[in-house]
Amino acid sequence: MATTPSIQKNISILHEEYTSLKKVKESLLALVDEAEMPENIYNSNAIENSTLTLEETEKILRDIKLTRYPSNHEIFEAKNLERVITYKRDKAGQRPLDEELILLLHKMLLSSIDDNIAGRFRKKSEYVRVGNHIAPAPEHVGRMIEAALSNYTNDMKSYFLDKIAKFHLEFETIHPFCDGNGRIGRVIINFQLLTLGLPRIIIRNKGKENYYRAFGEYNDNGETKTMEKILSLALTESLHKRIAYLNGENIIRLSDYIKQAQLSAPSITGAARRQTIPAFREKGVWKIGDSYKYKRGKWQPQLLNT
Repeated sequence: MATTPSIQKNISILHEEYTSLKKVKESLLALVDEAEMPENIYNSNAIENSTLTLEETEKILRDIKLTRYPSNHEIFEAKNLERVITYKRDKAGQRPLDEELILLLHKMLLSSIDDNIAGRFRKKSEYVRVGNHIAPAPEHVGRMIEAALSNYTNDMKSYFLDKIAKFHLEFETIHPFCDGNGRIGRVIINFQLLTLGLPRIIIRNKGKENYYRAFGEYNDNGETKTMEKILSLALTESLHKRIAYLNGENIIRLSDYIKQAQLSAPSITGAARRQTIPAFREKGVWKIGDSYKYKRGKWQPQLLNT
């Protein structure tokens, strides 16, 4: 099932505004992206059961001493993923998404963690299972990745988010590596978005049950709807966040906004989750620009106190 026309239209409008604003505020956009890096890394690693908190992830990236001693494995996971994300950001639009790039990103990710499997697909006798899903045999991996890349590149008809969702589902179903598949898969999503002139997204650990369900649905019956929805909501939120900063909004907590505007907390928080209002999360806290006013079921760019 494809992303609905109404969602496509909304993303198109936001994308146009984002593109226009960022032309003269690239330095501000870079600051937003840099500030978001720890949150991106924390969530992606947490999905893979890392025990690092967001605060610990931030300290590791800034070389600040921690109050406890996590494993070197987890420290390298955080630092290596930062390196991969930075490389991906710098190369998006400059080189194509191909097998060579995927292998390079994987080598960077697992460097000093497990150099024996870094930068290569699974070999003979290297089988993996994710939940109830047993990934294809190693001898099929190269051919299947090549087919997935070809399908993505040559599909000129599907909506871009539907293409990205389908590729992500295929990539994770193939599970080409012995380790690091999820993190590389999410890096690839953002590489694809950046190549299209869109901002990167965060797939959040708190929503991983829904994320995992998307893979189950795809493996069971080829259904892509849940993953398409996950990506469309994440992209809309990312656009809302960047547009708010690029417009010079005064960013406040959504909870404070609700109190000031005397609105219903459950309905407004629900609207934030559905992205029918221009709210976004920072460190897990919902925020919004305070120049928006809820009126007759619609959000209008008016000062709160007017």
